[in-house]
Amino acid sequence: MTCVAQVSAQAVPLRADAAETRTARAFETARQQGPLALHAFLVAMPKGGDLHNHLSGAVYAESWVAQAATDGLCVDIATSSLVDKHDASAPNCGNGRRPAADALGDQHFYDTLVDAFSMRSFVPANGHSGHDQFFETFGRLQAVTPQQHMGDWLNEVSTRAAAQNEQYLELMVTPPFAHARELARTLGWQADFERMRQQLLEHGLKDELTADEQLLTQALAARERLQHCGSARADAACAVRIHFLYQVLRGAAPERVFAQTLLGFELASVDSRWVGINFVMPEDGYLSMRDYSLQMRMLDYLHRLYPKVHISLHAGELAPGLVPPDGLRFHIRQAVEVGHAERIGHGVDVMYEDRPEELLDEMAARHVLVEVNLTSNDVILGVRGADHPLPMYLQHGVPVALSTDDEGVSRIDLTHEYARAAEDFHLDYPSLKQFARNSLSYSFLPGESLWMSTACQGQSPGGSQPGAACRRLLSSSEKAAAQWELERRLKAFEEAH
Repeated sequence: MTCVAQVSAQAVPLRADAAETRTARAFETARQQGPLALHAFLVAMPKGGDLHNHLSGAVYAESWVAQAATDGLCVDIATSSLVDKHDASAPNCGNGRRPAADALGDQHFYDTLVDAFSMRSFVPANGHSGHDQFFETFGRLQAVTPQQHMGDWLNEVSTRAAAQNEQYLELMVTPPFAHARELARTLGWQADFERMRQQLLEHGLKDELTADEQLLTQALAARERLQHCGSARADAACAVRIHFLYQVLRGAAPERVFAQTLLGFELASVDSRWVGINFVMPEDGYLSMRDYSLQMRMLDYLHRLYPKVHISLHAGELAPGLVPPDGLRFHIRQAVEVGHAERIGHGVDVMYEDRPEELLDEMAARHVLVEVNLTSNDVILGVRGADHPLPMYLQHGVPVALSTDDEGVSRIDLTHEYARAAEDFHLDYPSLKQFARNSLSYSFLPGESLWMSTACQGQSPGGSQPGAACRRLLSSSEKAAAQWELERRLKAFEEAH
């Protein structure tokens, strides 16, 4: 069957023309020819943006090995984790450890690290699941510091995005928050949110903002140097727009979660490069499950104080058997109704929630987009094909965009996710095209949406000569300008078919 994506008022569909019809036929031909032809077709398709992408998880394992070698790090042989040298002047790493640089001359060691830093070659065994391997990966990489390599990471992910005709990335990042963590430990938990916030601010929570802003400034400058942006030798990746979501680590004590969340709201309020916040870490973790409702109330309180800060939440990244049945019944609804989530990441357990059909209709009415991560849902949760709720979201008119989650750990890219959606759910070209449009319409790019404004009404989106009112909109709204550029790219892509 063909499952056509439903569309909300945020992303108005355009009437199909001859070029789109011709391209849709070419897409069907490629699909009939098999996965290789389908990938070759989709890699050049304009995809808009990737809205659910953890920066550290987007970096491929090979890059982590190279950076660890450059930094002179060691590897704990028992756990394949990167660690600092105890003595920087020592000629080796000590018992039970080995220099990461050895991997560059030892293929077996190199392969061991690549496998440890990703899902490559992973086979589930008794007591060790894909879920375990996926999340353990991040603990093995902590010795590589963002201050040294964040610019390299931005270069890698934006270069890969440009090669797939992507325009925009919203990258999830956790900047250093040691001061906030120490304040939380010292002050302890208080159920009175207002009192706790005041005490955190009075004790200097904002002192960390400058360092976090500098980290981003330095990383973006390094990316521009690596890509020669602004010069005659500028890489195509320079055109990929990047904004950031502040990651809050939900699997911690409530006082720390509150302090870090408050810091995220404060940072996003003063630095426009941070366009929102998100809660991360395994949703099935003990503290994540125990404190889920409490954390949603934290967001409810802080949203009232910082209403302009956008919120996207991991919610429903759960499956039967991973948690008790009661744990599947309310996470998505609370994220939307209490946590003020404008977008939901994953949403896999939606049909196990209380009154799921009603919830789906509510999400459609509220225009809450779902960031769908097909490969991630497969390798972490074992949810794929007919067990995945993507068709239910589409049938109820809930807006959807495809995203990668952690493309480096999963060894994929966004093209892979488009191909998987087409194959697993028999989606047609107009559906995938709508996903691309949704990714910009529901992004947290600032400014009025092209589709919600009347400034460009009656004109052909993506054209080379917009009218005066339309030009003013495009110059004042990052979102409208990105949407216009997507339409230009779609026209060029379809005219080539």
